Amino acid sequence: MTSAQLQANAAAAGDEELTPQARRAVWGAFVGFFVDNYDIFLPVIALAPAMIYFIPPGELSPTMAAVVSAMIFATTLIGRPLGAIIFGHYADTIGRKRVTVLCVLGFGIVTLMIAALPGYQHWGEGVLWVFIALRLIDGIFLGGEYTSANPLAMEYSPKAKRGFYGAIIQSAASLGTAFISLVTLAVLYFVPGGSLESPYVQWGWRIPFILGAIMAFALAWYYHTSVEESEVWRKAGKSERTESPLKALFRGENLRSFLQVFVVMTGFWLSLNAALAIMPGILVKRLHITGTHLTFMLVVAYVILAGSYILGGIISQRIGRRTYLMASSAVAAVAGTFFYYQLLNATPGDMVTIGVLATITTVLVVSPGALGTVYINERFQTGVRASGFGLGYSLAIVLPAFYVFYQAGLANFMPFDYTVLVLGVVGALLIFIGAAWGPETKDVDFHPKAA
Repeated sequence: MTSAQLQANAAAAGDEELTPQARRAVWGAFVGFFVDNYDIFLPVIALAPAMIYFIPPGELSPTMAAVVSAMIFATTLIGRPLGAIIFGHYADTIGRKRVTVLCVLGFGIVTLMIAALPGYQHWGEGVLWVFIALRLIDGIFLGGEYTSANPLAMEYSPKAKRGFYGAIIQSAASLGTAFISLVTLAVLYFVPGGSLESPYVQWGWRIPFILGAIMAFALAWYYHTSVEESEVWRKAGKSERTESPLKALFRGENLRSFLQVFVVMTGFWLSLNAALAIMPGILVKRLHITGTHLTFMLVVAYVILAGSYILGGIISQRIGRRTYLMASSAVAAVAGTFFYYQLLNATPGDMVTIGVLATITTVLVVSPGALGTVYINERFQTGVRASGFGLGYSLAIVLPAFYVFYQAGLANFMPFDYTVLVLGVVGALLIFIGAAWGPETKDVDFHPKAA
């Protein structure tokens, strides 16, 4: 591609319509985030009915079984910021596209390897540690994927609609979670589970994993054949690039931007845990919702949440990212807490009321997350954008991940079930404070001016 073509396409990216290359980049990032969240929840949703394949009853103590189950999920989350550190560097130095293809292939291969694992009866406890190690590697590749793909898509997006396209990409997260729930239900319908010898436990759980690997390989091929390298990154040149993006990220104005984003995203992940991690347990244990009904209820909530994300992106394009984050977090703190309280006190078994309250609460509490992709990318310059986005998005997961311990401490002063309200309010306040600390970003120009 010639210099003149690069300049023409960069200028076109400033217009409102997507160029064909931009459309492919946005679509790739959307599918990447979709597959990322599908893959993240494979052990939690698809493997849950078959966990006895890896942890047969009586083989491990209840405490050890609980620790292993938690580690299988937690190691993937830990791997994501590691992936952001490792692959963010290369996305900023050798290009977004090549790193995206490598990472998508990586987590596709690892997911396929997990699908081929034998059970406890074949490898004993050794298979558990192999599983945990593979999920850690999987998380590293997953973190690298969105660390490179999302900045690539945002750099191609026209400034006048960047909030809209960023929200479309972000909506893929909840849609991916909904999809894995539906896939698991469908497989269980045709492949019954139950005992250790049941079809789902022996081989049916592998189907969602194989599907995840197939989606990853298809996405890698799509990027390889259809998506061009970011023109913004290519045009940045040595003046904006650095040999050590991570070092540059943690000094000067970049450090201030990172700390500010870290506060916002810590609040977001705490709010997300309050709505999506804690709520299912409340619905089952406190409100007596069955597993099947819970799945359908959450799928509906996730799909509506995806729509609310897109609406939030459109609104932010009009009123500004900073204003939207502050307003939506204020609504989450007040209205979100009110509806969550109503949910906690709903009549057990009242499916309609509980479903409506759960959906409204989820949308209100998590709504600031609509800007996760676009806002963080707008806070960093081209030379450190991938590293800044990847670490800003992923590293903030760590402190909110200990929400159970925060609940245990709060339970000394209030009923345990109500501690989730405090977490939601604290999360919303962190988003509000972090957004107020930072500047408005919707008019940030990614595209270098032609000389």
